[in-house]
Amino acid sequence: MSEPPGATIAAPEAPPAADEPSEPLAAQRVLPLRRPGRRIATAVALVLVAQFAHGLVTNPFYQWDRFGYWFLRPTILDGLVITLEVTAYSAVLGLLGGILLALARLSKSPVLRAVSWTYVWALRSVPLIVVLLFLYNFSALYKTLSIGVPFGPAFFSFDESKLATDMAVAVVGLSLNEAAYAAEVVRGGILSVDQGQHEAAAALGLPKGYQFRKIVFPQALRSITPNYVNQLIGLIKSTSLVFYVSLLDLFGSAQSMGSTYPGDIVPLLLVVTVWYLILTSIVSVIQFYVERHYARGATRTLPPTPFQKLRTGLTDLRARIRREAAV
Repeated sequence: MSEPPGATIAAPEAPPAADEPSEPLAAQRVLPLRRPGRRIATAVALVLVAQFAHGLVTNPFYQWDRFGYWFLRPTILDGLVITLEVTAYSAVLGLLGGILLALARLSKSPVLRAVSWTYVWALRSVPLIVVLLFLYNFSALYKTLSIGVPFGPAFFSFDESKLATDMAVAVVGLSLNEAAYAAEVVRGGILSVDQGQHEAAAALGLPKGYQFRKIVFPQALRSITPNYVNQLIGLIKSTSLVFYVSLLDLFGSAQSMGSTYPGDIVPLLLVVTVWYLILTSIVSVIQFYVERHYARGATRTLPPTPFQKLRTGLTDLRARIRREAAV
């Protein structure tokens, strides 16, 4: 079809290039998804926390002036030292006993497996307070202990009442109880190691003890650490039961002072609560860094530290505020 003389042919409009936006960038801003439920829940939580904090500070029943008086008293600090000593001794002995019990449970000897299973079953079934009271009255059952030939002559004999001090009874009782739970924690950690690691170590001809110390146990620690730290936190709180075997730990000291000063029972309980919170918080921080250490080689990137999380959170918060302000 011919065009009339003098007419011009309009060129077709070229489509926009793929890398050129068809609209201004301001019109393409992605708006954040509104989450009213989350904001309402956050507001409710903040209100409840504020009410709790206000009541905690303003309620005269708590007697914060007496709390400040008792918090660093020598009696309380002496009890705190005893709590730390009992916890440290029991944690070390309980973990060592748990490792031995776990190895016995995993051994090929049916006798060792039966003994280990029976011990774990019995100690996990009996309340800790019963174990402590039984050991405290152990001298009534056995006045002397001896080592020698079964049903034969004794080589060594000693008076049990002289050895069973209050500290010894508390440490032994807590260690026996802790070993039963630690055995299952350690056994679970060992079983979590891939079977190929055991086979590779055996193929190299490494001794069994070397395999366990250098290959199996370091890998098992990644699973053992968080579980055993939970046990350790429970052990710290369980030390409050040694008061019933006449050992004045942190709780026992506060209980003794509460009997002498009945009007200060609530401040003394708050003192004990705060000290236990401090101890468990320290253990939790140590747990984080121990887990972070053993995570090397198992994860591509190490988990961020609390300070790194705080810095990242503040950066994200500022960015979110700027985005919402721009909208």
